[in-house]
Amino acid sequence: MASTVAQPADSHLKRSLSHGQMTMIVLGSALGTGLFLGSGSAITLTGPAIILSYAIGSMIAAVIGGAAGEMAVRYPVRGGFGSIATRYLSPYAGFLTRWAYWTATCIITGLELVAVSSYLTYWWPQLPLWVGIVVFGLLILALNIRSVKHFGATEFLLSSVKVFALVAFILVGLCLIFFGVPGHEATGTANLVNDGGFMPNGFDSVWLSLAIVMFSFGGIEMISISAAEAQDPARSVRTSAKAMMWRLATFYVLSMFIVASLVPWQTAAALDGTIATSPFVMVFAEVGVPAAASITNFVVLVAALSAANANLYASSRLMHSMAGDRMAPHALAQVSSTGIPVRAMMVSLSGIVLAVILAVVLPTAAFGVMITLVMVCALTVWVLILLAYIAFKRVEGNSSAFRLWGGRLTAGAAILALFAIWVALFRLNNNVLPATVGVVYFVLLTILYFAIIKHQLTVDEEAFSEARQAAGHTEG
Repeated sequence: MASTVAQPADSHLKRSLSHGQMTMIVLGSALGTGLFLGSGSAITLTGPAIILSYAIGSMIAAVIGGAAGEMAVRYPVRGGFGSIATRYLSPYAGFLTRWAYWTATCIITGLELVAVSSYLTYWWPQLPLWVGIVVFGLLILALNIRSVKHFGATEFLLSSVKVFALVAFILVGLCLIFFGVPGHEATGTANLVNDGGFMPNGFDSVWLSLAIVMFSFGGIEMISISAAEAQDPARSVRTSAKAMMWRLATFYVLSMFIVASLVPWQTAAALDGTIATSPFVMVFAEVGVPAAASITNFVVLVAALSAANANLYASSRLMHSMAGDRMAPHALAQVSSTGIPVRAMMVSLSGIVLAVILAVVLPTAAFGVMITLVMVCALTVWVLILLAYIAFKRVEGNSSAFRLWGGRLTAGAAILALFAIWVALFRLNNNVLPATVGVVYFVLLTILYFAIIKHQLTVDEEAFSEARQAAGHTEG
């Protein structure tokens, strides 16, 4: 039986995030490079059926986010779903979940900065990739190292910019398709069935594309992590979960519908990984907006920067909670006078360091390698979240004020879908080596757990007690 330890006063996070900031933090993490830069690879595989891929991905993501949200409303605990996995599944599952998610958020932070630096080359083609990563890495560090209240306000602003831009993109795109604009007749939806039909490469391509598409939904589980710093966790998590589920589905599916309708899929596929001629840039350019390409490039840069900002926040909180539970060096649990886990944040910069190294050594392959590494971690985390949810429901029943539709049955179906995506991940070209590296990483974590961590692991019951009080104060 694991022992219980009280945390020192200087290791506590502060509850200062509003529910509006919570919603934008989740959207900030989930609406990033996967949509704006990574979608080209999926279009190459599927053609217009990319719409179906994102619809399926949205449903799976909604189940994961709903499960994490239901547990977080009941227990807005430090460490989020990782702490809950420890309590309701097993200490090993909690250890693996939290380390996998910390690793994923670290790599995503670096990956989003790779995207930011790539977007900069639209204006400055000769700019080395590593320069943009370093400059903007220092910027998000400065944003995160202040109080969480300032971070929340900044992330709210950054996310608002890209949400507004996405809404504008969707409205303009729908007008171009169905009504036309001065100087441009309505294009209609013929591109959805031209060049081989809606699903030119068969349903197998839709399945394979999910290994890329699901990267776009990384961050949906952020709701559980940020709940530990919410002013009103029950209300904030409940509101954020509902908003996240329908907004993400709407944004992604409609965006892909517009891209597939306006840009012939073979043309969009040829643009994979480019910035100046990306489908999003092309749509605004069609309207004749002055400097449309530059404006759109700025928006997608902000989107990537926002996602990097949100993921550095998440990774530092995860490392802080792991240190508090003796899953990482205990010194990393210390926080500053403003409630910021500065030491944990410094360690969490490792993803940016990895991005800089790859940008110097493998500049053309850095983005793809990092996506595969993220997906190995993310798929593991999502499966463990859903397994923890099933165990949580068995004990807690319907005690949460927010519930996932379908409960354990829906979670079980999502687990099967995630295992199918695991297989697809290894089927994609050039993925075997980085995916294998990810698997070896988990083997090493397992060895570390049973050799060292298992014998000194502590369960922070004080964190659950504080979470119950926070939830009870708002629910009761």
